[in-house]
Amino acid sequence: MNNQATYQVFADITLLLHILVVVFVVIGLIVIIVGNWFKWQWVNLLWLRLLHLTTILFVVAEAWLGLTCPLTTLEMWLRKKAGGHYYDGGFVQHWLQQLLYWDFPSWVFTILYSLFAILVVGTWILYPPQRKNKRVK
Repeated sequence: MNNQATYQVFADITLLLHILVVVFVVIGLIVIIVGNWFKWQWVNLLWLRLLHLTTILFVVAEAWLGLTCPLTTLEMWLRKKAGGHYYDGGFVQHWLQQLLYWDFPSWVFTILYSLFAILVVGTWILYPPQRKNKRVK
């Protein structure tokens, strides 16, 4: 495998990781809410909830500070090293990028991320995290 192909593979892996982070944040909130309705105690594990909260707060901080996500920066650098265009590629790569990268002004994302973070913080009030998984006897 040549250097350009290696960079391309790592760029695709970075894109996939980025998608997984987005899925964790978005679907994670839904799972926390639904899990509490169904009394799934694992959705309130402190480490899971802290990871979820920290992730969205990191995204909000980036948006408010006008910073580009490090995963986006890494992916674009890898694609440049691969000699490719930033948003061109294979079928799966193309659609993952369409899913992740929207063409709106940055203030729209800042508002959306902030509102989403408020929802996440709200789940901490409605469904407080637990230090340990309480087992049913």
